[in-house]
Amino acid sequence: MRKEPRSVQLHFVVSEPEAELIKERMAELGITNLSAYLRKMAVDGYIVHLDMSEIREMTRLLRICSNNLNQYAKRAHESGNVYAADIDDLRTRLDELWEAADGLLRGFANIP
Repeated sequence: MRKEPRSVQLHFVVSEPEAELIKERMAELGITNLSAYLRKMAVDGYIVHLDMSEIREMTRLLRICSNNLNQYAKRAHESGNVYAADIDDLRTRLDELWEAADGLLRGFANIP
């Protein structure tokens, strides 16, 4: 997306309690740029803040599974043996990840 130059300045005055409320709402959303916050609120009227902790955890688990799969493939190439227990463990972990991904996608679908 191309960044548009901003040449029009808008100014307004707020009371101390209003300024504190604005700062509190920015802090709740993890936003530090006052201009960006006010611009977004003026244009759209709302800001969606997503808690990405579940996605970060899922990414971490995917990395672990990927590393395990690479180790299994390396062992298979070196020795010609693959252990059924290793494959079952990997399959179980991947099934759990698919369930987590499905839950996240269903949650995203319910966002108004």
